[in-house]
Amino acid sequence: MNTLTFRRLMGLLSVLLMASPAPVLASEVIEREQLAALARQLDLIDRLAEHAANTAPQERARYHFDYARLRADLKRVRAGLQDYLVPQRAQPRDPVPLAGDYVRRDRTDDEEPSP
Repeated sequence: MNTLTFRRLMGLLSVLLMASPAPVLASEVIEREQLAALARQLDLIDRLAEHAANTAPQERARYHFDYARLRADLKRVRAGLQDYLVPQRAQPRDPVPLAGDYVRRDRTDDEEPSP
């Protein structure tokens, strides 16, 4: 094999190696691992929120943290991660908006409920 043919083959091989999907697959694997770790952390946060809700003072305060709303949002985020990691169907779905407001105010009977 002459030097020119060898150089051409090496050039073609290097182009093929750079164009291979291996780096893309590696980044997809890393993303999946990070999202799975995030899902585990959400599970931990959910357990902490449950514990905090069970140990929160029961005295009547004007404002207190709405643990139920937080846990519902955590459940939605976890479901979104799970849907991405293990897709059930090819069709996109409409996401449900998160509440985002976790302060709950006790109200008197004549006040309007907050949304």
